[in-house]
Amino acid sequence: MTLLPRSLYGRLLATALFATLAALAFAAVSIGAVLDRFVMRGLDDRLDAQIAILAQAVGRDGTIDRSRLILAAPYDDARGGWGWRIDAGGRTLASPAKPDLNAMEERPRFPDGPPPPFARHDRDDRPRALDWRDRDGPRHARSLTLATPAGPVRITASAPRAIVDRPLRAAMMPLLGSLLLLGAALTLATLVQLRIGLRPLKAMRASLAAIRAGKAEALPENQPSELAPLATEINALLAENAAALANARGHVANLAHGLKTPLATLALALPPHDPDGQLREQVDRIDRAVRHHLGRARAATPGGAMRVATPLAPVLADLTNALGRIHADRGVTATVEIAPDLTVAVDRQDLDELIGNLLDNAWRFARSRIAVEARVAADPRFVRLDIADDGVGIPPEAHAAALAAGQRLDERGDGHGFGLSIAHELATLYGGTLSLESADLGGLAAIVTLPRPPAASPGTAA
Repeated sequence: MTLLPRSLYGRLLATALFATLAALAFAAVSIGAVLDRFVMRGLDDRLDAQIAILAQAVGRDGTIDRSRLILAAPYDDARGGWGWRIDAGGRTLASPAKPDLNAMEERPRFPDGPPPPFARHDRDDRPRALDWRDRDGPRHARSLTLATPAGPVRITASAPRAIVDRPLRAAMMPLLGSLLLLGAALTLATLVQLRIGLRPLKAMRASLAAIRAGKAEALPENQPSELAPLATEINALLAENAAALANARGHVANLAHGLKTPLATLALALPPHDPDGQLREQVDRIDRAVRHHLGRARAATPGGAMRVATPLAPVLADLTNALGRIHADRGVTATVEIAPDLTVAVDRQDLDELIGNLLDNAWRFARSRIAVEARVAADPRFVRLDIADDGVGIPPEAHAAALAAGQRLDERGDGHGFGLSIAHELATLYGGTLSLESADLGGLAAIVTLPRPPAASPGTAA
């Protein structure tokens, strides 16, 4: 189980925030250490200056000349907490706030450790740092040991540690505030960077949605260098799928044309030779098997039905014009009411066949008028298409039988009774429906519902 989020946005944001927090923490510690060293160096310089002044009162023989003691501020005021002390030959001269040597802890300044107290050392010519705690709190001191004929002399100058801590705290508060503001600015910059950096992925997703909806055929080529190879591979896959789709369509069309007419002819020629209906049952089984596998071939073709988006108005215009010329001698008038922007998720070839069969039936049986109307259905994911005529119609009890393959309810004229069944199968194949009703014009009304492309359907993902 990983602690990282599943999304790239979340992972990049988490790692950026972690890196920002680590950098700010390191900056706070580093700057605090630099400030502490800087302030402490200033205090050490003041203590070393006082040690140098006190050293002038120590004679060559190790005696202390009080007349040469110079106590500048703040060492002249014991209430300030600053103190000094001179230890020589068992005698001690100190300020009222004298440092307690018994509580002092020496901080090593040399690799081999601090020199022992009051012992001569080659590198004992510089003051050493001392830290301890008394009843008033932490203290800091500098101590220098001088070698004299009378013995070592130690000079110590001390000050309250608060002299260093107070300015450090005063400096760290605005520093931490500045670091917090910097962290907020970096976080905002990270969010902006992620939105800009991941925008090409969102654009690619939108392009893929457009391809799936049938509005585009390939991804744009102007991709960032990191995404360009991926876009190239996707476009190559789309091209292969399109070629496979065209090949499958060709085979399906060839098979349909090769089997549909012989089966229809065989079904019509069977009754005189099939008194018990057994041969007709076998032909129906063959017909159902052929239609089943043709439907599977269509549905399983790479890309699927939902990748296409066919405008409905041009299809209706082409079909009504063509059928109007074919049946011009019948004097039938067709009126079409359709919004120009309606599209359906149906392949153009299948849509031509579906609507063509319905319109052809309407033209064959209409007396003088056909009404075609298309609009968004009650379910906004679908388009409803009504094709009505003023012919004799079909009795309501025969509507279901009219949709069965090979059923001819009117033996007049040519045809094999497959038009309505083919339209019904195509509508069902694409997730739609076909139903028959009695039309207000007096004849038959074929009502088709077909799915809309995902991008055109409210509330559906693109």
